[in-house]
Amino acid sequence: MLGLLFNLANISGGILLGLTLLDKWDGDKDYFNKIAKVLAPFQTIIGGVLIVLSLFFIIGGNSILLNIVSFLGGFLLLTHVLSKAPSLEDTLLKLSDKLMPFKAAIGIALIVIGVLGLF
Repeated sequence: MLGLLFNLANISGGILLGLTLLDKWDGDKDYFNKIAKVLAPFQTIIGGVLIVLSLFFIIGGNSILLNIVSFLGGFLLLTHVLSKAPSLEDTLLKLSDKLMPFKAAIGIALIVIGVLGLF
């Protein structure tokens, strides 16, 4: 059951992070924009699920590389929340700024990880 939740969070987070690239592939249909509008209010929840479950699966010994990508995706989704922590604000913002160029690539990787995890 946790695996299914994790895979759905990967796909949802991937759509939110990779929206700029997916929108180019979609053309004029705005299919992914409509999905992202539905998912946007749940961005914090999706990011939290990705971080917690990726740490859970890393400790459990599952595929470490895939779970690190999921953790980074969750971190990018939670940047707006984590930046409000006064003691960690500078460090987290620097890390987030370094990851932002890879936002779309991490999003597409999350979609692939989520879809492959379903099978």
